[in-house]
Amino acid sequence: MKEPAVSADPTQVLAFETDCHIFDGCGFPAPGLHSFLFEPLWGDADSNLYFNKPMLLALLGSIVIVGFFWAAFRKPKVVPGKLQMVAETGYDFIRRGIVHETIGKREGEKYVPLVVSLFFFVWMMNLWSIIPVAQFPVTSIIAYPAVLAAIVYIVWVSLTFKRHGFVGAFKNFTGYDKSLGPVAYLAAAIELFSNLLVRPFTHAVRLFANMFAGHTLLLLFTLASWYLLNGIGFAYAGVSFVMTIVMTAFELFIQALQAYVFVLLTCTYIQGALAKHH
Repeated sequence: MKEPAVSADPTQVLAFETDCHIFDGCGFPAPGLHSFLFEPLWGDADSNLYFNKPMLLALLGSIVIVGFFWAAFRKPKVVPGKLQMVAETGYDFIRRGIVHETIGKREGEKYVPLVVSLFFFVWMMNLWSIIPVAQFPVTSIIAYPAVLAAIVYIVWVSLTFKRHGFVGAFKNFTGYDKSLGPVAYLAAAIELFSNLLVRPFTHAVRLFANMFAGHTLLLLFTLASWYLLNGIGFAYAGVSFVMTIVMTAFELFIQALQAYVFVLLTCTYIQGALAKHH
């Protein structure tokens, strides 16, 4: 039996063996957790001081976003050119369509830079999944959504205390209502647990899980298209390739949708912090 090659280093990802196809006596190289592990481009993984591909993509993505908006607005014109028009459309979509609609125009304006930055950063990190050579969504590594969710969490909690004080913040987090009687304490405990522990967890995991699952499906159909290229398998390879194209188009939609959902929830949390006790 011919076996797929496996690196001695568990952090080395081998997508597939180029001469391995169906009916050749080798198994299908299914994607798994190993598909999300990368050798350090610099440093040593054992020392936890290293620089790998997802880190490089995150850095490049940040440079692309900053460079795009700098090029678009460095010499703004009353009648915008194509680049400025695209940038203004994206900025206005987040500003008016999400921030103003959720938080309100007067209160929300100061949070526009944060929300716009989060949206385009998350979207760019997701887009790497379908960009040739890169072909990996940075947000499928849980650390990145977790840090972004932590930033939102810190802003939300600190804003709540600043706006309402300690007692008011406690009421905001728990929804405490003494008119409920003894049930109020149970409801307050549940709300406190939900808001301060579950909410930031789900905020990060929602983004991570969608990108992780999407990338796994793309890998599955891509590898299957190659693996089936043998004998009668050619017919199935064509179907798998079509599914790869379909999944890529669907992933484009999901990438933008997840960036939208992430910032929409961010605005919802901020709006809750600014609102009176409810």
